[in-house]
Amino acid sequence: MTADNYLEILLVEDNPDDVELALYALKANHLVNRIHVLRDGAEAVEWLFGSGEEAATPKPKVILLDLKLPKVDGLEILRRLKSDSRTRLIPVVMLTSSREERDIVASYDLGVNSYIVKPVDFEQFVDAVQQLGLYWALLNQPPGL
Repeated sequence: MTADNYLEILLVEDNPDDVELALYALKANHLVNRIHVLRDGAEAVEWLFGSGEEAATPKPKVILLDLKLPKVDGLEILRRLKSDSRTRLIPVVMLTSSREERDIVASYDLGVNSYIVKPVDFEQFVDAVQQLGLYWALLNQPPGL
């Protein structure tokens, strides 16, 4: 498998504006061709753990996960990711608007690798996503998955 078809980033986000901004930010760093977007929690569970054609192969190098998702929330997805031997080593970054302490604590209790509150400002949001993409997809050295 070549690097060109290796999935770098899985973005699980239901807000179309945030998806558009994230893709814009990642495109600036030439990561847009290595990203897959899922728009709700049930779709993410099926893609990550399902057995059909839509099931993830290979697994992403990093998952950017929104906390407040329709159907299945981000904490449940995180719980499933970290309890499954096939996915537990994939770095997960919670990228959310929630600043609530209980959400932060719950995320870290379940094994999230990083918790980032989405900046409201356009330029700050773009900068945050660029830095996340560069670090987790290019600089971080995960174990062989």
